[in-house]
Amino acid sequence: PSGLVGDRQLRGGHLAFGHPRHRPRLPVGHRHRAGPAVPITGGTVAGRLNGTVLAGGGDWATTRGAVTELEARYLIRADDGATIDIVNRGYHFAEPGVMARIDAGEDVPEGEYYYRTSPMFRTDAPGYEWLTRTVFIGMARSEGTQVCIRFYSLA
Repeated sequence: PSGLVGDRQLRGGHLAFGHPRHRPRLPVGHRHRAGPAVPITGGTVAGRLNGTVLAGGGDWATTRGAVTELEARYLIRADDGATIDIVNRGYHFAEPGVMARIDAGEDVPEGEYYYRTSPMFRTDAPGYEWLTRTVFIGMARSEGTQVCIRFYSLA
């Protein structure tokens, strides 16, 4: 992607969810979270940071028309034992035909819809301090009941 530093890619993680990610629709301007959080039940992180996504996080969404505003909160346990807190906010939009394919379980290429996030990391682990002072964007895609996110740091 333009403006990103390729060698600073944090690389992907897979998040597993407790149940399908269907959301109630809300009228434009309605600003509360739509229902309970979808539980995040685990996952993996590989790249410059390697570890496991811990069960116990949640994913909230508010839908306005065809655009879904996302907010996920979860913990990563790095392979060396460090704990990293992440708040990942973003937007998901797909044309109706593409959304129907996603809902049917098809792995639709990420170039066919908009699914971007902006994570913020928090930790007191010295080896991961760089996460707390770096701005990232995430390029996400659905893979069955999981979400795969590739994070990139901004130059």
